[in-house]
Amino acid sequence: MNTSALPDLAFPGRDKLIAAVDTAIAASDHHAVTAALRNSMCALIRDRDVQLPDCVFDPIDDHYARRELYRSAEHGYSVVAMTWAPGQGTPIHDHCGLWCVEGVWDGELEITQYELLERDGERFRFRAAGGMHAGPGSAGSLIPPHEYHTITNASGDTIAISLHIYKAPMENCSKFQPQSDEWFLRIDSTLKTDNAPA
Repeated sequence: MNTSALPDLAFPGRDKLIAAVDTAIAASDHHAVTAALRNSMCALIRDRDVQLPDCVFDPIDDHYARRELYRSAEHGYSVVAMTWAPGQGTPIHDHCGLWCVEGVWDGELEITQYELLERDGERFRFRAAGGMHAGPGSAGSLIPPHEYHTITNASGDTIAISLHIYKAPMENCSKFQPQSDEWFLRIDSTLKTDNAPA
């Protein structure tokens, strides 16, 4: 592997953030890892020594921005900052079997979890199973198979920033297109990252 090609942006507190993630990754199983990461994420968001790169505060007009800040050559995890302009959000989607810890860095996000009720080929029946209004300093985790959710910046005038730590680079996922009643059609989606200047 060419480790020099892995994303690794410089920003204040970068080493502290990576050290905290590396420590959490050493936990025994994915439940312990994600619990440790949630605690670390909440502390890092409040830590004035850690400041995300300026680029993550620049929204993109036609989609929420995904900027990969770091990828661990040793552990394989990926750190991605997402920038949500007012009203931007996701459809129901999964994480293709990857656990993830997501924290709100700035602004506020609406997160809705969905329960899979049944499946018929590529058709999935979902029901909303709870939601939360997440502000700065809050963090949550997704552990498959409980990974179906939406994220939306419901604000009409304020951007939101979230930081996501994935078990491995998340380069694709399934998105779910509404059909009728509670039924959705699964669509394979390739996820792109937006340029994050070094």
